[in-house]
Amino acid sequence: MDWMSMVTVGFIRRPHGNRGYVVGEPQTDFGEDRFRVGGIVHVRRGDSIDSMTVVAGRPQGELWVVGFEGFESIDAADALRGLELKVPETELRVLEPGTFYVHDLVGCAVRTVGGDEVGAVVKVDLATGIPVLVIEGAGDLGEVLVPFVDAICRRVRPTVREIEIDPPEGLIELNRTKATVAKALRK
Repeated sequence: MDWMSMVTVGFIRRPHGNRGYVVGEPQTDFGEDRFRVGGIVHVRRGDSIDSMTVVAGRPQGELWVVGFEGFESIDAADALRGLELKVPETELRVLEPGTFYVHDLVGCAVRTVGGDEVGAVVKVDLATGIPVLVIEGAGDLGEVLVPFVDAICRRVRPTVREIEIDPPEGLIELNRTKATVAKALRK
């Protein structure tokens, strides 16, 4: 298995209770697929990639409480703290047209409808209710935050690694101003 070609579906945050369960932070909208009893996720510890079978899983607010086969104590669960959970891309659901996985968007070049380069997507922030593209700005732009909504993101073509945006007036300039102020403060 190639770790880099797999897709992140969550992170283990901490132990939960005394039966070896952990609290997982999902990086997926399909927690019921990933953390179902019998589901398999993969972790990397050192140079090895290990498969772990889910023996218990339930949502708890925005997080999941998950038990894995062979991990039956607090100490065993604590050894999993901080691990990234991945699955092969071939195990992902096929999405409806016009919807995208985060990993499909990260790395896409972002340009305005007028052809101006904005930068490249480095992250998609899902914590705000509306997904926000976090773009490493090109040139004198700092970090550019662009809501991932149809009104702004006019063409999304992950197969060619491009997103074309029609930002509201001032959005790009606001980020340029923040970058200039940050540079001035560092001097």
